[in-house]
Amino acid sequence: MLTAMLLPPVPWLLLMLFGARLLYWRRSIAWFTMLMGAAGVWLSCCSAVGDWLEASALKPPPALSTERIADIKRLVGSGKKVAIVVLGGGREVFAPEYGLSNLNGMSLHRLHYAIWLSRQTGAPILFSGGVGLAESVGVPEAEAAARIAERDYGRPLTWIESESRDTRENASHSVAMLKPAGVTDIVVVTHGWHIRRAVRAFELESQRAQTALRVTPAPMGLAASSERVMLRWMPSSEGYTRVRAVLREAAGLLFGA
Repeated sequence: MLTAMLLPPVPWLLLMLFGARLLYWRRSIAWFTMLMGAAGVWLSCCSAVGDWLEASALKPPPALSTERIADIKRLVGSGKKVAIVVLGGGREVFAPEYGLSNLNGMSLHRLHYAIWLSRQTGAPILFSGGVGLAESVGVPEAEAAARIAERDYGRPLTWIESESRDTRENASHSVAMLKPAGVTDIVVVTHGWHIRRAVRAFELESQRAQTALRVTPAPMGLAASSERVMLRWMPSSEGYTRVRAVLREAAGLLFGA
């Protein structure tokens, strides 16, 4: 609830309401305040603003290069214990078209990339995701991912971590699961705007668990938009989602979430 209140469009809407209240006393200030609120709502829905915020505030690392993927493959081939860790991004409690639970689009993209990466390197996959703090009860995300990976991709997951509710728990539960298996290197798969906080959580948990775990970021979803420049400055559902995600991650990094 706190996150929902702090992220757009709520602050801008409150600013507009405040401006409307000022109409009784300071009309010029009131109109300026309401226009600022309207501009904030507009910009909060632009994909160009989301891209700029991500690049300037989060600075995600580049995607894994062909050379880096080859290095990981060589590590696996040399007998090193390497695991690809996919962080869940949400699920559909019940998808009527399938008649059971399903991953949402964000999680499906992460799982798809992790399976592709596993085929390229030979590294096994751990999917981490339970029932998020903001979600209703139901089948844990990791269980839905395991079913999809085996049924639709023919690539069973090696580990399923279904208890975590947020990024920090993704890290703590995953490290606890991988440590007994002797894993020394992990490749963390998540969206670019989430990767810095995810890597930090795994590095901190590795230190806490006193295990020498090398963390390699594997951000995805970094493709540049193919929209015309003018359209990227027009409000859209994609822009709204992107801006909120970036601002949420920036706040999480700032407050150590």
